[in-house]
Amino acid sequence: MLLRLLAAVVLLASPAAANVRATQAALPLEGGPDPYAIPVARTVASIIEYSRWPQDHPSIRLCMAGPAEHAERIAERPLTRSRAFMPLAIDTPAESLGQCDVLYIGRMGLDDQRRFTDAARDKPVLTIAENDPACRSQAMVCLLFEANGVSFRINIDAISRSHVRIDPRVLRLSVQGGAP
Repeated sequence: MLLRLLAAVVLLASPAAANVRATQAALPLEGGPDPYAIPVARTVASIIEYSRWPQDHPSIRLCMAGPAEHAERIAERPLTRSRAFMPLAIDTPAESLGQCDVLYIGRMGLDDQRRFTDAARDKPVLTIAENDPACRSQAMVCLLFEANGVSFRINIDAISRSHVRIDPRVLRLSVQGGAP
């Protein structure tokens, strides 16, 4: 079922490259005050479901750095294996090292984003950037907000340096795009 959800997000197109972007099939927008909130929550939860950490935790520690415009619904999404999200707000990159499984980086400048991704490098932390469509922050996943929906770009270099393993099916569902 989750694989079908991911298939709705992106289409199988080409082999994975250094940065891969899902563009052809985005999760459609919802009605309401933030039409991106539910598609972002579905996309992030699906990627998390296909990610594995060196140590399994009963809950996914979701750290939020900076002001996030579209992340308010992520923690509401149900996860398999009886896991739930445990949201935490963090202010400094050092806080992300030991207490986060997922680091969701909100709206902040590129230098600040890089401070957070640098702190998480070589750690079991899945990094997701909300405001970095070119993936220049070195986040593992960069969300893309389009007129008709939400898609994402994957930074394979950042994934390869992490201790978090993302199922190759997620990578195969993406198409090449963007700058390294």
